[in-house]
Amino acid sequence: MTPTPTTGLEALPLRPELRGRTPYGAPQLQVTHRLNTNENPHPLPAELLASLGEALGHAALELNRYPDRDAVALRSDLAAYLSRGGEHVEPAQVWAANGSNEVLQQVLQAFGGAGRTALGFTPSYSMHPIISAGTGTAWADGHRRADFTIDPAAAVAQVRELRPDVVFVTSPNNPTGTAVALQTITELYDATSYGHGRAGVLVVDEAYAEFARTGTPSALTLLPGRPRLLVSRTMSKAFGMAGLRLGYLAADPAVVDALQLVRLPYHLSSLTQAAARAALAHTDALLATVDAVKEQRDRIVAALPALGLTSVPSDANFVLFGRFADASAAWRALLEHDVLVRDVGIPGWLRVTAGTPAETDAFLTALGEVAPDHRLGD
Repeated sequence: MTPTPTTGLEALPLRPELRGRTPYGAPQLQVTHRLNTNENPHPLPAELLASLGEALGHAALELNRYPDRDAVALRSDLAAYLSRGGEHVEPAQVWAANGSNEVLQQVLQAFGGAGRTALGFTPSYSMHPIISAGTGTAWADGHRRADFTIDPAAAVAQVRELRPDVVFVTSPNNPTGTAVALQTITELYDATSYGHGRAGVLVVDEAYAEFARTGTPSALTLLPGRPRLLVSRTMSKAFGMAGLRLGYLAADPAVVDALQLVRLPYHLSSLTQAAARAALAHTDALLATVDAVKEQRDRIVAALPALGLTSVPSDANFVLFGRFADASAAWRALLEHDVLVRDVGIPGWLRVTAGTPAETDAFLTALGEVAPDHRLGD
């Protein structure tokens, strides 16, 4: 019997909360200057490429065997890296997965799910509500001020009212670049203790932490004594290894035990673990590009006022800039100049990744052509 062809998603028994949604993804267009996905624009150093070849070749000899299910050696290396900042992190406090998105998915599988709620302060990382939907977790939008900062009193009040099971705080925030004060994080953590045996977990998403301006502390400093605080990181940004897909978090060892209840067996391949460990052995060389990226970020910020534009203070490797009468029209105009930035859906604003000096030149030149016709008030 020949099966009857379907006509699309409407013919499938899709979960109701997924109907009408579209997959996450930034436009992947063939343009000269791609400044829309917050990648580190600098190529990997030659010495790392040599080490990668050796490490992957060695790992390939045992591809007929399953990888280390718990990635113990990798987690030890990640703990050592996190401890470089002065806060001691044990391997038992670290968990790793295929990108920080998988880490966050596992967090929601363990602490969210049907009948539970996640809260995030939007605009923020758009994958948080998407992963929530994928795990059957209800989503609630938290509030931000007009300048995109979090009002601690209002945020705490909202947490106490909604009593979410998972609270997301992105610092530095994507897409605005704003860092969140540790005092605000502390107050939010305290608010997630609801009494009568009920509590939520607080996830601080620090994907861009290495790009923070001098004096901006990490939530890693808050981990001692806070067993429901989780700090997630990635090797995609500062390490310049977006193609590796390696994310990780630091938390109380009990949180790591919880995540192992939902992780798929052997979820991190032998090749991924080997590549990540090789990269961590070259941490200093990889992070040497961070200052260069920050320099271009600050250069963009400094150039905007002369173009009649402004920006949000950024502790990340990107800049949210505006204001435009029509951000979508400004995005298209920049694309016509062979420059791809990100329209993040905030009226009047666009986001640009800090690239190489040549890419910054191209962006600022194009923006100089585009701004007079598209900035607000002109």
